[in-house]
Amino acid sequence: MDCSIDGAEDVASETCSLQRGDRPPEMERNPSPPPATADGDEAEHTDAIGDTVYSKHWLFSTLSRLIQMVTKPPEDSEGQMQLTEDEEEDLCRVWDMAMDKDVAGFLQEFKAPDILLGVIAKSGNPRLTEICVGILGNIACFPDTCLTLSQNEDLGAVLLLLFGHTDPPTLLETSRLILTCISQKHVSSLWLQRIRQQTSVSSNLLFIMSSSTNTDLLEKVGELVDKLFDLDEELMKSWITARPNEEGDDGDGCLDLAPCLLEAAKQLRSESPNGLEVYLHVMQLLTTINEGLQMFASSEGPGKAVWNFLCEVVCEDLCQPNDLGVVLQEHKGTLVQAFSILQALYGLQEQWRSKDDTSLSLTGTILRVIQYQSEHKEESSSKEDAQDEQFLTLSEITSEFLSDICFQTSKDTVAALVKRSYLTEKTCLTAFGSLLPNYLTSNAGGNRITRRKPTQARGADANGIHGRPDCNCYCRNTT
Repeated sequence: MDCSIDGAEDVASETCSLQRGDRPPEMERNPSPPPATADGDEAEHTDAIGDTVYSKHWLFSTLSRLIQMVTKPPEDSEGQMQLTEDEEEDLCRVWDMAMDKDVAGFLQEFKAPDILLGVIAKSGNPRLTEICVGILGNIACFPDTCLTLSQNEDLGAVLLLLFGHTDPPTLLETSRLILTCISQKHVSSLWLQRIRQQTSVSSNLLFIMSSSTNTDLLEKVGELVDKLFDLDEELMKSWITARPNEEGDDGDGCLDLAPCLLEAAKQLRSESPNGLEVYLHVMQLLTTINEGLQMFASSEGPGKAVWNFLCEVVCEDLCQPNDLGVVLQEHKGTLVQAFSILQALYGLQEQWRSKDDTSLSLTGTILRVIQYQSEHKEESSSKEDAQDEQFLTLSEITSEFLSDICFQTSKDTVAALVKRSYLTEKTCLTAFGSLLPNYLTSNAGGNRITRRKPTQARGADANGIHGRPDCNCYCRNTT
């Protein structure tokens, strides 16, 4: 990373002073060994970090060596800090140890974030940068240490600049760290403010989504953007309205949001169902605001491409005619997102839903899903199934979507659905039953009915519809 901060060496030097302290000259030596005990239990207890079995002395010496790397870094021919196998292994042990709350607190007391900041700013070694960010990510998993870390303005600025890094593992750990922080309510506002001010974040993340083929990285970046948009609607609007001809701080042109999301979704389509669901949820969030709908409705916008892609995903990947019900149950989360977007896009441009095979297949798929839902309700009697929120949401969305389609369906389309066996007596009765709850009598006599307004909320819960945990505690990758 071509990044430096003023005073990095001073930070490391100040931290070195913590090692020595203001001791008289005669005390400038290694400490005496602890007093001998019968079984050594007292010495082990004194050296242990909190209630763990981890050694304070070992961790202290490892961080001291890291300080030495900052103050007097051995560099290779390319100007990068060198990292021996033993040093890498020891730092990876620290990465693992930081998953423990007591260790994270000890690292915070020892000013480890300042040490790691100096290393990140000066190393130029991708693996070393990745490890340092990974350690910080584990420290950030705990509320107290996350608060202290988040209040470090210099560290926050450098971490956001890391999104311009070219090393995928470093980008992955940076995304994981920022997601961990913004998922904690007591510090999320700090990070949101920084991200709004640092305009390069959006352009860097959009570039990753549009160009990366790394599945893990794309999935984590998608989760980060999903969380950002769910927390800050104004931030989402600013990303939507940014034009490609606008230039960021680094002089690079901005990328359009929706095409980048679509490109990442296409990359994850066959490799990561969870990742695909994440990106569909982000697109679904875009359809909940006027700016997003206007973007999709534009004649030059991404609406048609998104419509065609989602029709393929739903009809070809998730709902084959011979699929068992358990397959639909497995993909219900993705189906919720896909049908939500398709319903929002339906009617924006009539040519998208022309009377072709794609339109007929989509209608047939909706009828098949509704049929499965009806059969599942009849067979299921458990309380758990009755409270399956995703299943209930899918049932509501498909019924609402079918209602929209019925208003636009001609006799020729009905005949084509019957000819292709999409519409049978059985599916027709089931569909009619699903539509009844969408209509309410408007007066006491019940002589007039009106369609009930569909409900669609932004986000599913505090953790998003995917049920992701707020903590992204992560064990280091040694491969």
